Amino acid sequence: MVFKEISPEINIDAVKMLGHLNGEQQKRKEARDKELEAIIKGEDDRLLLIIGPCSSDNEEAVLEYGRRLAKLQEEVKDKIFMVMRVYTAKPRTNGDGYKGLIHEPDADGHTDLINGIKMVRDLHYKVISETGLTTADEMLYPENLPLVDDLVSYIAVGARSVENQQHRFVASGIDAPAGMKNPTSGNLKVMFNGIYAAQQEQDFLFNRAEVQTSGNPLAHVILRGGQNEVGKNIPNYYTDNLLETIEIYEKMSLKNPFIVIDTNHDNSGKKYMEQIRIVRQTLVNRDWDEQIKKYVRGFMIESYLEDGRQDHPDIFGKSITDPCLGWDKTEDLVNEIFTNLSK
Repeated sequence: MVFKEISPEINIDAVKMLGHLNGEQQKRKEARDKELEAIIKGEDDRLLLIIGPCSSDNEEAVLEYGRRLAKLQEEVKDKIFMVMRVYTAKPRTNGDGYKGLIHEPDADGHTDLINGIKMVRDLHYKVISETGLTTADEMLYPENLPLVDDLVSYIAVGARSVENQQHRFVASGIDAPAGMKNPTSGNLKVMFNGIYAAQQEQDFLFNRAEVQTSGNPLAHVILRGGQNEVGKNIPNYYTDNLLETIEIYEKMSLKNPFIVIDTNHDNSGKKYMEQIRIVRQTLVNRDWDEQIKKYVRGFMIESYLEDGRQDHPDIFGKSITDPCLGWDKTEDLVNEIFTNLSK
């Protein structure tokens, strides 16, 4: 059993030059990043939506989605702030399924990581530069973060990664909000321990050097539901779940308490239409309980150009991983949220 290097060592600085924001683009991104930080800190009362495809498998479809989302963002900007999901790596370890753009830039089952890295960076760059939006991605591989850390404005730590020490430590050094999901078991303690670690200063080895982080005060909760021992979905967006999460937040005295509801995954059972109902129910809970309204201030929504999913990339803008809301339903849902918040 050996590791065999099949490419030269990657020059991170050279990769970053492939998609480098110019002065005006960087200024616009920094302004949006400050707005996002203010929302997480509770200084801006707009609702946060982390919204977009489950996986970004097709550049032109993702950019078309981004153009539509940018127009919608402008229409609802007084009440809603949107960061676009540009997820480029998916947790698939059993050999089946699409592992994301970084592994398969052509979504044809052929692995090409070097070109995948270039396409990942180029896609984030194009979404930012061509639409004016900012982007979110999942930190599936902590060692890859330096390849996009100057572009990505929101980092998610997934259910299968949140207990991993390297993910927690790297999250502590990210200069961006880090949303940390509860694990697939639904165990809230695991997630909160991850947030606590991410908010502390850490010393560890990273990219072949000893590093020290300052801690990330913007690390926060994403509730995505869980599964019991027989694989039954156990949602955790209900009132009792939210109050339990808030109670733990208060007991631990963590910085900038903020809760995002992931409307898909084990909360919906991957029934994509359930995302609409979950948003509606959560908005009702916010209206009925001031404590929930204070803490629950974001949604993660999986949406693309077309409803549902497909096994192969045959239909333009239709997910090849988890099923997503199509554009028409997405637009209606965002406008419904806007109307609710404008009452």
